[in-house]
Amino acid sequence: MQKVAHGDKQAFSALYDALAPLVFGIVVKVVRDRAQSEEVAQEVMIDLWRQAARYRPDAGSVQTWAATIAHRRAVDRVRSAQAAVDREHAQAAREHTTAFDEVAEQVETRLESEQVRRCLQGLTELQRQAVTLAYYRGLTYREVAEALRTPLPTIKTRMRDGLIRLRDCMGVTT
Repeated sequence: MQKVAHGDKQAFSALYDALAPLVFGIVVKVVRDRAQSEEVAQEVMIDLWRQAARYRPDAGSVQTWAATIAHRRAVDRVRSAQAAVDREHAQAAREHTTAFDEVAEQVETRLESEQVRRCLQGLTELQRQAVTLAYYRGLTYREVAEALRTPLPTIKTRMRDGLIRLRDCMGVTT
């Protein structure tokens, strides 16, 4: 390991030959996918090359150290894959909910529109004209009064009475 830590490629080649089967065996038992296991095992061997200076003989054998690194990397890969699956499921659930909410909102809007049209039919013609000009054409009280050639106080009264009838018809509570 000291030679590997100093960049000795021949020493790493010998280390690789000695540890690669052990590392791969540990990784494949955890990951259970051969292609991913090969990738993780390669990452572990690169870690052994890069971290060779961190190896401490008093803490355990080289095989134990390599096995620990391999197991940790394999578990990390499994957790990462599970997290990705969880994110995909969560995203699919959000998209599904969004589509349902849009449909529900469209249905609710359509039903409310039908109820408003039905309630507007229950107003007097004068009230309906005033409310329609104000709410569907966006006219002010003064502009409604000018459009209908009616005094402003009369328009305000018609609108108030019409809106009260609409509120009652639609079942809105104050």
